[in-house]
Amino acid sequence: MENNELILAINKELALELPEKVTHDELHRLLAARLNDLIKNDFEKLVACLYRIDVSEAKLKSMLQQEPQENAANIMASLIIERQQQKIKTRREFSGGKGDIKEEEKW
Repeated sequence: MENNELILAINKELALELPEKVTHDELHRLLAARLNDLIKNDFEKLVACLYRIDVSEAKLKSMLQQEPQENAANIMASLIIERQQQKIKTRREFSGGKGDIKEEEKW
């Protein structure tokens, strides 16, 4: 999966302006830094972002409990990246073959 598509999706969902040409590790680091800022300064916005992206609350709670020494923003960044990758993969799977549908059967 292209990192560029992932970065564009994260920028859109979180209203960020992350550079389009970064490595996966840099993306994770930049995203975690932004999440740390939200944790400290705008927790309600953070919760809204996690909800909008559809990060599993149960999975987040579980990971935070399993790894209490880990920075919470790092865990959230990993989950956001994972969720965005799932969305991109799903879109690709379901957008393929749309040309096979007859015009009268389209919605």
